[in-house]
Amino acid sequence: MADRSRKWVREEFVTYAYILIYIALSSGQIFFNKWVLSSKEINFPYPLGLTMLHMIFSSVLCFVLTKVLKIIKVEEGMTLDIYMSSVIPIGAMFAMTLWLGNTAYLYISVAFAQMLKAIMPVAVFILGVFAGLEVMSVKMLLIMSVISFGVLVASYGEIDINWIGVVYQMGGVVGEALRLVFMEIFVKRKGLKLNPISMMYYVSPCSALCLLIPWIFLEKPRMDEQGTWSFKPLILILNSLCTFALNLSVFLVISHTSALTIRVAGVVKDWVVVLLSALLFADTKLTLINLFGYAVAIAGVAAYNNHKLKKEATRVNTEEPSQSVPLVSSLSSNE
Repeated sequence: MADRSRKWVREEFVTYAYILIYIALSSGQIFFNKWVLSSKEINFPYPLGLTMLHMIFSSVLCFVLTKVLKIIKVEEGMTLDIYMSSVIPIGAMFAMTLWLGNTAYLYISVAFAQMLKAIMPVAVFILGVFAGLEVMSVKMLLIMSVISFGVLVASYGEIDINWIGVVYQMGGVVGEALRLVFMEIFVKRKGLKLNPISMMYYVSPCSALCLLIPWIFLEKPRMDEQGTWSFKPLILILNSLCTFALNLSVFLVISHTSALTIRVAGVVKDWVVVLLSALLFADTKLTLINLFGYAVAIAGVAAYNNHKLKKEATRVNTEEPSQSVPLVSSLSSNE
């Protein structure tokens, strides 16, 4: 009994350690990106280039971990047809999400960007209805209304609204919503099981290529003109490494817990980001209206997550949680 008790305590400790690492890495990555992009800090105002570097770095590390060191196994079942019809659209939307989301940090505060992200379930649900994946109901309409109301109140309470930043952030939300819908249509319905590392292995190279073309036309000329190529690479490498570590932490949390745990941890992380940003960045000024609106939106998000988890639990599905959850919960919280 004593050995069993010690084993249980040890497993609980490891589980909570993974959750804390995930929250710390996810929050820290958001602040790190803002720090790198901010003109008042590192002053690397090239979100497209930064995002592309993340994807290249993840591609290389995933290849090393799966094919060279063989520490993590890549899930089988990927074919050329699935890659062309599924991975490429998902990779393109992933690239769009990260690019626009990072660009928003040039115009709005981290806290306000996080508040706008709370509208994500509304975008996913609306697109899901149009795609035939969701069914409109009175309950879901109420939940969507609560979330929308909360985000509107939080936006109303923002002291300095930069509408360019809002447009970029909402564009990133739409991109992420499309990515999740594509996941449901193209991957889950084809029975392909992918953990986060496998997902990064397939998606990262595609996303990097999708980012390369606009980078050549939009940011490379400015980088050449301003001589940014002399920028010290150490910080960018550390930033990219943190991005990869975040995705690895998602893999560890999901494999040791459940869908509910990762979603609750995500809500806790959101509040950590909002509150800490007020202390770390001078451009963040929270008001009571901000916080009240965000609290209402988060309550709606919690109700949405609870509804989705109950719906998933009723499905006859023999998949392991660690295999199915990443399709909708990972690869989106690091920017």
